[in-house]
Amino acid sequence: MNIDNIEINTQSSIRLGFDKVIYFDPYKIETDKHDSDIIFITHNHYDHMDGESIEKIKNDNTIVVAPKSMEDIISKIEFSDYIYLEPFDETNLDNINIKTIPAYNNEKQFHPRANNWLGYIVTIDNTTYYIAGDTDVTDEASNVKCDIAFIPIGGHFTMDVKEATELIIKINPKIVIPIHYGSIIGEPTYGKILKENLFDTNIEVIEKLQF
Repeated sequence: MNIDNIEINTQSSIRLGFDKVIYFDPYKIETDKHDSDIIFITHNHYDHMDGESIEKIKNDNTIVVAPKSMEDIISKIEFSDYIYLEPFDETNLDNINIKTIPAYNNEKQFHPRANNWLGYIVTIDNTTYYIAGDTDVTDEASNVKCDIAFIPIGGHFTMDVKEATELIIKINPKIVIPIHYGSIIGEPTYGKILKENLFDTNIEVIEKLQF
């Protein structure tokens, strides 16, 4: 499966380069790119909703997709259009199918379920990508069907490597790309550990695709 159009920045900052350039949770973008067609935001923590990075990638035609619960925050930034979603919504945008599931902690209080923050399941050109957001292993996450999964592994704020391994085995994507580690939380070696944990499976682990 081709991953040449996937790039990962620090934390959960993801860039997908198709006919449309798509960002998820842009954070610490260093250069002015202004190349985004669509920006997805999972929740409003500073390492996922980084205003400076958004200004470096957005342009006059950029559309933002964000949780409905963030409307007051997102509306303060000028975008071409705004799409606000809640958990279990489904919509289509420029031939991209978008589904949402809740992203939350089971017992920790960093990401309460009541906030209605999101994970995204996005299908582009017959490939389905799951961008988990900041979440623990939940019933909703455990039932995701996807080809490529972006899963947080840093622990403390989200699931840790062991928990992520269990989730990944359950959902059985073709490729998993670990995120949310090696910067604010989680050692840089966690990606290697995840790869070792999944060695006996048919799941390919891609550690870093830096941009």
